[in-house]
Amino acid sequence: MKLLSDWGFSLEGLRTGNKGEYWFLAQALIVIIFPFLPAYRPIWLALNSASYLYFNWGVAAILALIALVFLGKGLIDLGKQLTPLPYPKEDGELVQTGIYSLVRHPLYSGLIFLTLSWAIFQMSLTHLFAALTLFIVLNAKASKEEAWLSAKFPEYAEYRQKVKKLIPGLY
Repeated sequence: MKLLSDWGFSLEGLRTGNKGEYWFLAQALIVIIFPFLPAYRPIWLALNSASYLYFNWGVAAILALIALVFLGKGLIDLGKQLTPLPYPKEDGELVQTGIYSLVRHPLYSGLIFLTLSWAIFQMSLTHLFAALTLFIVLNAKASKEEAWLSAKFPEYAEYRQKVKKLIPGLY
């Protein structure tokens, strides 16, 4: 329980959602359900040649490696600032170095790239839809988080101008 309270969870927060608990619950629900989704592969998505299949697997593997780098380096660089809630820790500091110099939310990016990798590997529209849903939820969660970070850290506005939100160089 200490870890949960260190992260900012409280019974009041679960009732009110005042630190973004509902965004975390939506994210957790998608991530937990994702591996159990049935794969839906329409006929027109069938890969009829080995070269297409290997290309597909190669793209999926590259996305999975990118995801693991984002997740691993994001966790390392964030260190004690880690909280699954979008509300920053009271004693938190703004991290702008390491992977955070490439993208503002690398842990969210890592989850998105990982689910997209699995959707491509499986050639599953069900998983692709879930990855898109996760992107929408994490993008909204990041926007809420950024409002709180902007209020807490005056330098966040400049950081936001320099570094993309979820996809380096693009978005």
